[in-house]
Amino acid sequence: MEHSFRSFLILLAGLACLGTAIALDAIILEAGVWTVLLAVLGLGFTGVGLYQLRTELAGLVQQRRGEVAVFTIGVIGLLVVFAYFSTRYTIRFDLSEAKMHSLSDQTVTMLQRLENPVEITFFHDSGMRETIERYELIAAQTDKVTVEFFDPMVNPAQARLRGVQFPGTALLKSGDREMQVHGPEETDIANAILRLSLGAQQTACFLDGHGEADPFSMESHDHLEGAAGHSHGAGTKMVIHETHGMAKARHGLEAMNYVVEKTGLMRSDKSLSHCAVLVIAGPKTQLLPEEIESVRSYLEDGGNGLFMLDPFVETGLEPIIREYGIVIDDNIVLDELSHFWADASSPAVTQYNRHQITRGLPLTFYPGVRSLSATSQRVPGTSVVPIINTSRKSFGESNADEIRFDEGTDMPGPLTVMVASALRPERVAEETAIIPTQNESDLPSPVIEGKAKSRIVVIGDSDFATNSFFHILGNGNLFLNTVNYLAEQENLIGVEPRTYDPPRVNLTNRQMKGTFLLSVVLIPALLAIIGFAVWWRQR
Repeated sequence: MEHSFRSFLILLAGLACLGTAIALDAIILEAGVWTVLLAVLGLGFTGVGLYQLRTELAGLVQQRRGEVAVFTIGVIGLLVVFAYFSTRYTIRFDLSEAKMHSLSDQTVTMLQRLENPVEITFFHDSGMRETIERYELIAAQTDKVTVEFFDPMVNPAQARLRGVQFPGTALLKSGDREMQVHGPEETDIANAILRLSLGAQQTACFLDGHGEADPFSMESHDHLEGAAGHSHGAGTKMVIHETHGMAKARHGLEAMNYVVEKTGLMRSDKSLSHCAVLVIAGPKTQLLPEEIESVRSYLEDGGNGLFMLDPFVETGLEPIIREYGIVIDDNIVLDELSHFWADASSPAVTQYNRHQITRGLPLTFYPGVRSLSATSQRVPGTSVVPIINTSRKSFGESNADEIRFDEGTDMPGPLTVMVASALRPERVAEETAIIPTQNESDLPSPVIEGKAKSRIVVIGDSDFATNSFFHILGNGNLFLNTVNYLAEQENLIGVEPRTYDPPRVNLTNRQMKGTFLLSVVLIPALLAIIGFAVWWRQR
């Protein structure tokens, strides 16, 4: 027994010497004298120990314990093989409700639409495994993105060569353009890839000076429409609220490589020529004649405009919009069939007309929206397309102080609340009037000569894109898709910065009624009937 114990200690000593030699070789990266000596000593001790324990080892193999040992070695071998293949071929299952460990659909879409290759070099430390996996997921979506990883502690030369001082820095390169990313989030990485691949930036100009929503304000309302605070619906007075910010919309545009700025048109040195898109987000007062002419000149020179005009507000832009074949109706749309929560003046839409803007768009809603109609005659050179319509049960209330359909005065549904129009002066003979005329108006003489191609989109509401509602369902995506369409960046439509909002169920009025009937009436009634039947049978 003492002999066997001594032989076992010799075997352990040999294995310890071999392990130490292997560790030293991995650390020093070269075979030194001490490393070789330890390896030789370890082999010697291991050989002596195995030789002296040959009788005991043979006895183990011949008994039941030998079968257990062989089975154990086989299981360990299978686990090693499985672990090896798991490092070569990745299979992921993201069971989190918000899919926080997977790429968003918008990011995947953006990566698959990349046109220019992007090379990424990421410097990391041992605690950044999650970020490394995120880069690997991005590279796996497209062959346009390649990723190389370095640890600056292990490869200090690479870090010094590229000017990197801290782990967590990613260097992105596309052609002759380079940039650094320090954020670990998917949004930071995806947006950097998008910016670098696109190259030149475009400018989205937000009109300022008339009570418009501020793109640099993070303020938002903490209420639902019609609840405490104020309402955007019928029967309310117009109140200017400074808390109506559009910073979420601005962040979304900046994430897609836009430069966002506020623009005042009264400065003599202020020009709109650098604006890819002019956004007019719900002015509360009428524009001055000089400002209106600036907007008209911008569009005539080939500019593109997004007009978000709230009900019962005259802005002075109506004649310009009429030149594109669109009439701004003086009403507010009420939809008893499909609206958001319990507010009939917030129409909800789930089905859209076929258009690039509405591709893959979920439910959207519009807290206080006016309808849009076509001009009585088609404007030569324009192509007018209705994008969003309300339900057949909706109507346009022309009196802000009542909610009642007056036949002959109010407009019956379905109504159009969002329209796109393109001006193509060289195609003045094209038959393009699509929207049925709802409101007759005097059509100005078309002025085609001297105009360039341009696009406009008109929406009868601006609140849907403010901070209060931008993140709910498809509202934010609709706004970003519209700007991308106007800026002729159709490849970005559907790409939206990923946000993590608290779980919340948003229902239309029909869904609320159905849920109430199912949970409060039908299921309890069914259980009561079953209970009565059981009682009657046992009775």
